[in-house]
Amino acid sequence: MSELQSRSREQADEGLAGALLHMPRPLKRAFAVAVDVALCVLAVWVALYLRLEVWLRLEMPYLWAVIGSVPLAIPLFARFGLYRAIFRYAGWNAMLSLGQAMALYGLFYATVFTAIGVPGVPRSVGVIQPLLLFIFIGLSRLFVRVWLGGLYRKVLMRKGLPGVLIYGAGTAGRQLAAALARSPEHRLLGFIDDDPALQGNSLDGRNVYPPDKLRELVTAIGATDVLLALPSASQKRRREILESLRPLPLHVRTLPGMSDLASGRVNLSDLRELDIEDLLGREPVTPDPALLDKLIRDQVVAVTGAGGSIGSELCRQIASLRPRTLLLIEQSEYALYAIHQELMQRVDTDAMEVVPLLASVQDEDRMGQILKAWQPHTLYHAAAYKHVPLVEHNAVQGLRNNVWGTWVTAQAALEAGVRHMVLISTDKAVRPTNIMGASKRLAELVLQALAERHAARTVFSMVRFGNVLGSSGSVVPLFRGQIAAGGPVTVTHPDITRFFMTIPEAAQLVIQAGAMAEGGDVFVLDMGEPVRIVDLAHRMVELSGLQVKNEQQPWGQIEIQITGLRPGEKLYEELLIGDNPLPTQHPRILRAQEALLPPDTLLGLLEALDTAMRSNDVNAIRALLQQAVQGYQPAGEVVDWLHTDPQAPLTPTQSA
Repeated sequence: MSELQSRSREQADEGLAGALLHMPRPLKRAFAVAVDVALCVLAVWVALYLRLEVWLRLEMPYLWAVIGSVPLAIPLFARFGLYRAIFRYAGWNAMLSLGQAMALYGLFYATVFTAIGVPGVPRSVGVIQPLLLFIFIGLSRLFVRVWLGGLYRKVLMRKGLPGVLIYGAGTAGRQLAAALARSPEHRLLGFIDDDPALQGNSLDGRNVYPPDKLRELVTAIGATDVLLALPSASQKRRREILESLRPLPLHVRTLPGMSDLASGRVNLSDLRELDIEDLLGREPVTPDPALLDKLIRDQVVAVTGAGGSIGSELCRQIASLRPRTLLLIEQSEYALYAIHQELMQRVDTDAMEVVPLLASVQDEDRMGQILKAWQPHTLYHAAAYKHVPLVEHNAVQGLRNNVWGTWVTAQAALEAGVRHMVLISTDKAVRPTNIMGASKRLAELVLQALAERHAARTVFSMVRFGNVLGSSGSVVPLFRGQIAAGGPVTVTHPDITRFFMTIPEAAQLVIQAGAMAEGGDVFVLDMGEPVRIVDLAHRMVELSGLQVKNEQQPWGQIEIQITGLRPGEKLYEELLIGDNPLPTQHPRILRAQEALLPPDTLLGLLEALDTAMRSNDVNAIRALLQQAVQGYQPAGEVVDWLHTDPQAPLTPTQSA
């Protein structure tokens, strides 16, 4: 039997059971009496067959056996409470009552038809019929207990499951419905679709509703979840749908885009929670294949920080572009192992070599040996410490890794003849209020200075962008975890805003920007409009099927707490120091025109900074950074762990 036939029969069984279970109690009792009357007739008919060994028509005089059975059995069964019992819960007490009723019935019936006798009716029927009736009645009660009892428990259990509506009655929606039919964890209620031609129809026994009926459906049929099955819809359309769902107490999840559903068959495992790209509605731009290939195809390519959020995605994108060799440079053993194992499962190892290399970008000898041994054509420098509060608390290490690591890597690239080096920078480098941002701007200045002196040997460039989704410390997984835990959702300031971009889009734009570099270029990625973090928190709570708890909604489930800005944190991020960016051949990439420091001036500042770092003089470090980095204004007091008294108790502004 096919899965569809099996499901159809199961639905038919559940429909009959549901009809019986929802009948009024008087009607249920009348139905039970009618069944018992039929069983009385059947018992007489079978008793006559067993006695005479031939099937007879129930007519006179044999009809007297029926006339004597029904008026005797039904009142006795009612007197012993057999029609008060709920059959699906019938247990030993009900069976005992049945036994007592049948014993009395058998005594009266045998007295009339066996002891006294009725002309034309065999006397043995008076004994055989009560025994058969007892068996038939007992089996009917047992059948109802097993059938209806099990289905009733199943109905109750299913009523407690999330009531699911699928938004989209196309191919993906129907495949998702088939997957839900096999799931014991969901209760599919129907479809929502914008197409008037589908509305009012039925798909696999489920109604297709118009979107304007959603509010009614929440209460009318108990909808609790909406699954978006719109893999080919534009980001703009998805955002419009999500905005319409926000006011409703519905938990919204989604299928990814068509490019991610490569198998051609939709499964429940394909469902995911909403990410910020679903909430923001940012349309991706198709990458330029020529720019992607220019620095990578058939070349030796190196990535520092290969195990990090950006570095690992760069490695994935680069591997798909078929370099000859890909060098994974990473100081974390675990992160290096993870990305190397992932790539080895993805790539054709006969056509491309993937080399995992443990190294710190601050290690001059190691970096020099690596780059001289393989002489890569292109180097992407993604190794950096990026968490603002942690770097603020560990200022010297942040500067060593972000600035000196860039200096060491760039010098090694020059000596090894690397043709292109691309630095991954950040919007926090623009008018920074923290040491992390200042260190990244200083790293940019290092490359700009080297480009002034050595443009003919190595093309140095840098790409600056904002927050990427899914990176370590990203706000989206943090909020999702807090919502799952029942809150509160923590936001540092009600007015704080951030730019956001997906990691794959950022990695593709980095590769394309590097391919347009001429030397000393600072590329800025178009991040779209900044997002208020508190608005994002509201959206995520509401699209989880919950409500924000505040003065206007004291009944809400999730509170949003304002915790205060962390050390070095800015309210608003910027991408440009100047205001005159130049366009490039890519619509999402701009070329910034920003002032740089003369190489000799920069070297003098780096030497002074190195001296201050060796003594961990964070005040001197801050002063030197203010000289080197335009617009750097520290946001608060020094909170470096070693600069302050390690034994002093932490204050709220010191905590990370």
